[in-house]
Amino acid sequence: MELDQVETFLAVATFGGFHRAAEALHISQPAVSARIKALEESLGIRLFSRSRGGLVVSDAGRTFRPHAELLLRTASLARQAVHDSQPASGTPLQIAAALSISVYFLPDILKRFQRAHPNVIISIRPGHSKEVLDMVLSEEAEIGLARSLQHPEVETISLRDDPLLLIAHPRRGPKHTQRARLEEVASWPLISYERGSSDWTLTQGLFRSAGLVPNIALEVDSIETAKRMVERGLGLSFLPQMAVGRELRTRQLTTVELLDAEPLRRSLDVVHPRHRPLRTEVRAFLQMVREAANEEEAFAKGAGRKRRKARK
Repeated sequence: MELDQVETFLAVATFGGFHRAAEALHISQPAVSARIKALEESLGIRLFSRSRGGLVVSDAGRTFRPHAELLLRTASLARQAVHDSQPASGTPLQIAAALSISVYFLPDILKRFQRAHPNVIISIRPGHSKEVLDMVLSEEAEIGLARSLQHPEVETISLRDDPLLLIAHPRRGPKHTQRARLEEVASWPLISYERGSSDWTLTQGLFRSAGLVPNIALEVDSIETAKRMVERGLGLSFLPQMAVGRELRTRQLTTVELLDAEPLRRSLDVVHPRHRPLRTEVRAFLQMVREAANEEEAFAKGAGRKRRKARK
């Protein structure tokens, strides 16, 4: 059994087929088939089976999967231990981050980090979630911060929830309401942003699944622009909790609770390659990111409870 065979098994299990696994791993499909065959022969079991819906993980494969994940994680820890024994390199800390995370989440963390590590140079590369993943996979960044990222070649750590909230002006919103049904919301002037982004897709899917067409009054280029438009009473918008935390605390903006729709939940994730050990500076930064995410999530939950009590 070899590590690349185990990694290939997880890729096929994650993506549901040899072709997509080959694309994710940047190898040929025959190479994927050969690795899976060799792994099955070494284990003496069939890891996958065919069904009408396509390729599925077998019962034996499901039993093997957590051990495969643990095996790769252990190998990563071994690399990390060897790497930690080497002298520091002094290379700049390369971070890829989704645009909104760069704007609303990272500044306070970077201030705290630079105070503790004044000699570390930091480079931030912004992009959409898929671009962040690509930068980590291509080694252009050591870690990536984005939403809901999964890939067999990276370790994913979920930091906190960052749901999309329906945001309104507290005095200029429709009928000053704090609760509404989706059909009513669809008729209100809505502000959308970043067409094609994950936020845009989630919002559009919410209305599409209910058979509704939203009244898009404005379509703008960014979350920040959409927020400014809401502040001026030009409409409502589905915005990340992270982007409006301060305005909700100071009551410059308010949320509208949807009575008949599931919340638009996403996770804020940090990713790093399985095969590349993290430098000491990177691990220190990652620890600060975790602490900040925990603090913000605790504060957001407390503020949410206060808003719900105020509405009763």
